[in-house]
Amino acid sequence: MMKKIVFRFLGLLLVICLAWLWVLLDAHPAFAQANTINYSSTNLENRDFSNQDLVGVNFIAAEMRGANFQGSDLTNAMFTKGNLLKANLEGANFTGALVDQVTMDSANLKNANFTEATMSRTRFYDADITGADFTDAIIDRYQVKLMCDRAEGVNPETGVETRYSLGCR
Repeated sequence: MMKKIVFRFLGLLLVICLAWLWVLLDAHPAFAQANTINYSSTNLENRDFSNQDLVGVNFIAAEMRGANFQGSDLTNAMFTKGNLLKANLEGANFTGALVDQVTMDSANLKNANFTEATMSRTRFYDADITGADFTDAIIDRYQVKLMCDRAEGVNPETGVETRYSLGCR
């Protein structure tokens, strides 16, 4: 009986050692994204970012009043607790971006693509949303209601009507 317990213990110990060795031999170092840029907590007022590749860039708590992002690719970018008051975002691609707690009052959002973006607690007062696509975006109901009152146009890239993408009735 004791011999059987010892063999089971040694077998279990061998399995654990082999599993540990496999994990060590299969480990790969983590590499940071080569073009990762972080503009967190910076003053970017009136800065020109037009027609740039800004995929995955962080703009957390950045002051971007009057900034120009026209035609830029901001796929999966992070805009949290930022200020885009009177910014130019015309034709920008925000697909999958996190735009949380951002002020976009009086911003130019013409033909912007916000497909699958998370835009909770973001304000759009007096923003021009003509032709913007909000398909599958997460937006506070109150803001959607306000935007539906002035939603018009069709996004030239996606072919989706702004009213339809917001779910306006």
